[in-house]
Amino acid sequence: MDSPRWRDLDGVSVEELKEVLEAMATTGAAGAGEDWKEPWSRVLDGLLQQETLYSGAFAVLPHLVEVAAASPGRYVGLWVDLGLMVTAEPAKPVPADLEAGFTAAVRLAAQAAVRGYLTAGASAAQCAYLALSCAALAGHRIGEVLWQSLELEEGSIVLSCPGCESETEIADFFVDPVRPLFEAPGLPDPAAAPPDGPVWGEVAAALADGVLGQEWEPFLRVARAVAAAGVPAGTPGPAVLCLVAAMVAVKGTPDWAGKEWARKLMLLTGDFRCPDCEQTWAIADCLVEDPDGARPHDARGRVRTEDGWSGPSRASAPQAGRTGEPGAGLRPEGGVLLAADRTPRGRVRVLSGSASAPGSGEGVNALAVVSSPAGPTLVAAAGDTGTVFLRDVADGRLVHAPLAAHPNPVRSLTALRLPDGPLVLASGHADGTLVLWDPGTGQPLCEPLANWLGSVEGMCAVAVPDGRTLLVTATPRGAVRLRDPRTGEPLARLNPTGRAIESIAAVPISPGHTLVAASDAQGDVHLWDPAVDDAWEPGAATPPSKRVREDHRHRVALVATVAAHDRHLVATGDRRGVVMLWDPTTGTPVGDGLPTDAPGSLLTAMTATTLPGGRTVLVTGSNSGRSLRVWEPGTGTVQHLALDVAVTCLAAAGPDLVVGHDGGVLTLRLT
Repeated sequence: MDSPRWRDLDGVSVEELKEVLEAMATTGAAGAGEDWKEPWSRVLDGLLQQETLYSGAFAVLPHLVEVAAASPGRYVGLWVDLGLMVTAEPAKPVPADLEAGFTAAVRLAAQAAVRGYLTAGASAAQCAYLALSCAALAGHRIGEVLWQSLELEEGSIVLSCPGCESETEIADFFVDPVRPLFEAPGLPDPAAAPPDGPVWGEVAAALADGVLGQEWEPFLRVARAVAAAGVPAGTPGPAVLCLVAAMVAVKGTPDWAGKEWARKLMLLTGDFRCPDCEQTWAIADCLVEDPDGARPHDARGRVRTEDGWSGPSRASAPQAGRTGEPGAGLRPEGGVLLAADRTPRGRVRVLSGSASAPGSGEGVNALAVVSSPAGPTLVAAAGDTGTVFLRDVADGRLVHAPLAAHPNPVRSLTALRLPDGPLVLASGHADGTLVLWDPGTGQPLCEPLANWLGSVEGMCAVAVPDGRTLLVTATPRGAVRLRDPRTGEPLARLNPTGRAIESIAAVPISPGHTLVAASDAQGDVHLWDPAVDDAWEPGAATPPSKRVREDHRHRVALVATVAAHDRHLVATGDRRGVVMLWDPTTGTPVGDGLPTDAPGSLLTAMTATTLPGGRTVLVTGSNSGRSLRVWEPGTGTVQHLALDVAVTCLAAAGPDLVVGHDGGVLTLRLT
């Protein structure tokens, strides 16, 4: 510790190291405590910067590991940090005089980290990072996944193709599957256990049968085989990820969270087909830089693409176990939606997606219903080409030739009736362009309006007390604007926080006065009153209680409006399918809400409508679960409808539900 050699090392001083060791000694003497974390955090900031490891680490680690290895369960966070360090790129090669000590420290840390895993009760999230760190310290490349953002609740992941090096972001990746979506990886080749094998053998013994259910046992067999062999460096990445997921299932706390994380992590053991070079790779090879031995291969069963899992439809699997309607797998047949017992449940009409329909096979990502007393009710469906179709809901016929004033994909649609009578249909596009249409003639009302504020992901119409009806647009960059619906010109700003907006909805609170509800990328909810000049002023709006949402772990992804007798409520839905109702004037919850959907049925769409007789229902749709739920808040009844399509968006016209999906549009009579 007194060697002048410290002056030649980067990123740390000997005084900083002594402070950490003294804090660790205090922690050991007291038998508990985390006083070591703050000084260690300062040292770590100097040693590890932007995935680069500085030379001081080669002298620091032997001292830290020697102390921490005596009580490995106390230093879970340290083992994770060491995993990050050994997977980082050294700024300089290991100095010759420090190499032996550093190598021995990493070997000791590898054993201590596994001991820490076996003895500590870590949260599911921390346990996932600890398991990856154990693999990293054992010398396996898959440990580099530590640098990935494993925010499983966010659901998305970015994969880098080893072939063409293009990056693909897959939304809604980390669903919680009810059952495996593909076969387990092959068992690794038998290998002699390395010196660390005995401690890994204890991990293999801890991976008990049935921890995730019988259907997951093939994955656990792979995990046990990898652990029993001591995680050899040449083990295929998918097999090591099986081990990581299984470790979380056994030790992650609370128990239910550990199992949920494990099932989601198992998705990383599948395959990915690159949309650019169209080659198929193990997902594990798409998570680390320059993976050794990565080769494209034929898919094993299902293959993950940017659009979902390929292969047989998940909806064809039995749907038993859903509350409300056991075994009610609904299928369209001869224009009638049938339950599994052949009971008719309603009429269904395919509006597009057949060979005879314009726009056939085109995925739909936005819908709007235009209700006109002088004519039929129309649905406007937009596909990825930027084309808008106007169809009669009753018979599915095209009312106009497809509208194609702008080539970029449509992201949002809304319809407005202006105070002087005319109807306006607005389409928002991926490049930020706004197009205003006359739905009666199918002609644009003005030149498309360019918008540099980002893709128009959400729109709605609002009424303000001075008698005007305005258009509201929202972008992922947080720009929410009130606009003139005749010209598209911006009139005022909402969303003073600037947070990225994912969903918006209009909430009437009185005749001629509408609020705007929105959810942001962080899962928070906003409620704005466009009648006030200062966007920071709440006016008549009171957003849903943040304390109540946090108590329910309710991270909102979608918002909608629900009519309830003499008022309108704000509906908020999170990715798990939980829906809560709120009074927009008080911010308090109303009723018990809708509980979580079946695992794997990630919420992607939500709308509400009023049926004949005044009954209000709220419908949620799932892309990954390929299903709908129809909830009647007044009675609490829920219907589960399993479809053969991935639901992307929803709209409603009275009892007619319009479903946009990955292959077109269909309508369903809800009564």
